[in-house]
Amino acid sequence: MKVFAINSSPRPEGHSKTALLLNRLVKGMREGGAQVYQAALREKKINFCEGCYTCWTKTPGVCKYNDDMSTELYPRWLECDLAVYATPLYNLTMTSHLKAFLERLLPMAEPFVLEKEGTFYHPRRTHYPGTVLLSVCGFPEMAQFDHLSDYFKRLFGISFRGEILRTGSEALPHIGPKLEEILGATERAGFELVTRNKIAVGTLATITQPLEEPELIGQLANIMWRTCIEEGLTPQEFWDKGIMPRPDSIETFLSIMKYGFNSDGAAEADAVLQFDFSGEHPGSCQIKVEGGTIDTASGAQYEPSIVIETPFEVWMDIITGKLDPQQAFMEQKCKATGDFELLLKMGDWFGR
Repeated sequence: MKVFAINSSPRPEGHSKTALLLNRLVKGMREGGAQVYQAALREKKINFCEGCYTCWTKTPGVCKYNDDMSTELYPRWLECDLAVYATPLYNLTMTSHLKAFLERLLPMAEPFVLEKEGTFYHPRRTHYPGTVLLSVCGFPEMAQFDHLSDYFKRLFGISFRGEILRTGSEALPHIGPKLEEILGATERAGFELVTRNKIAVGTLATITQPLEEPELIGQLANIMWRTCIEEGLTPQEFWDKGIMPRPDSIETFLSIMKYGFNSDGAAEADAVLQFDFSGEHPGSCQIKVEGGTIDTASGAQYEPSIVIETPFEVWMDIITGKLDPQQAFMEQKCKATGDFELLLKMGDWFGR
């Protein structure tokens, strides 16, 4: 089987979540015996279709442009058995790179108008290759993909073989062991597509599994964006510099700690951390760590192992790396009572 894997993300390797999944899908396809040709459209010269219909009249089946689409991409597409269209979700559909590619497929159609069961269409010079859609988006709900999915199913009809749609994609590099579950299933999906012509239900369920509660994803995204704005950084610069999102309430503080929890590092832990905040956001909250699990609570529900008293803004400076914790305690900006050794262990329990 010949496969043409088309990556239409404008982001380069290492930054693109589309490429992150597509590369593993391709790996599985190759393990299944397929010959796979990959192309990143951001690196190609693809002129926009002008609607001149030269490819329908003067040079049937051949576009007037002599660019990468005509000389490389279109011939690859014509000879493949299966085409994978990979795109991040832009304005509920695809990137402009992919839209330009699809519009330049016009030479494969003939100009004549036919009708079948009340639907009019142009006949094709050849059959479409099998079609697989792969897309990612930052929002948590699958309904975001409805328009894109419907577009591909309507455009490619019976050649449509399946789709891999991954929500919450911006969080993928930061979800720990669950990432390998998703990528492993994506690789398995590639193997299944070229050996069985479809993706197993269980494989797809693993790929699309929820990352976190939708409300938590929204909270984390918002404090990340606020931090980027305050620091004057793009999201990629934010991650490259190792900056921590700055919580803006007790609720978002607990969300950040829960999301950054390292279950392996806390496998032997059994403690309750209580924070008594003053300052910008006064109030108490607790984090219970036990046997690699975490629970958070507002107020004081559990018997604390240690109580940390500090202005909210001071502790946020500490967890975002703007203030040295030892200095903060020496200057009595923070006070603690209880098991002081827990302060040293927090670095193992929580990561970025």
